[in-house]
Amino acid sequence: VFGFTKEENIVRRAIDYFAYTQTSFHAWSGRWGIIYIYGTWAVLAGLRAIEFNMNQEMVQTAAHWLEQIQRSDGGWSESPDTYKFGKFEPYPESVPSQTAWALLGLMAARGAESDAVHRGADYLVRTLSDQGDWDEKYFTGTGFPSHFYIRYHGYRHFFPLMAIGQYKKLCNI
Repeated sequence: VFGFTKEENIVRRAIDYFAYTQTSFHAWSGRWGIIYIYGTWAVLAGLRAIEFNMNQEMVQTAAHWLEQIQRSDGGWSESPDTYKFGKFEPYPESVPSQTAWALLGLMAARGAESDAVHRGADYLVRTLSDQGDWDEKYFTGTGFPSHFYIRYHGYRHFFPLMAIGQYKKLCNI
C-alpha cells in the first residue's frame, strides 16, 4: 500500500505496536469513533491492506471478540460508558455506524462467509429507512473521552454504505 511492504521497518514497527496494544479481550482502541469496535475495525482493515496474514492469532482473536459482542438483532453497539468503566459497554440497542465498523472489521479478518457477517448485513438492510438512510440517535464519535462525544451526522450514512458495498463485493451480489 502506497509503496510500503510488510518487510519494511516502519510497517514491522506498526505491526509490533498493534501486537503490543491489543487489549486483554483482544480489541484495539480507536480515537475518533467510540473506542473498541472502531479501533478494532481500523486495525483489521489496515492489516488486510498490507496483505498481513489474517490467520494470525491477533487477528482471529479480535474477530472472535467482534462476534462475541454481536447483539441478538444482528447489529453492534458501544456506549461512551466504555470510557467511564474501562471495559466494553454496549448501548441498549444496535447502532448502524458501529454495526458497519464491526462488519468491516470482520470482513477484513475473515471475508463475508460467516453467520455474524450475514446477520450484520441483514441488520443494516432491515434498518434502512424509507428515505434510504439510517437513523442514529446515539453518539458514536469521541471528542474528549469521558467528557465530550459527537454525533457525526455522516457516520450513519457512509459507514453503513461502505459495509454493504464491501459485503456485496465479497459475496459477488
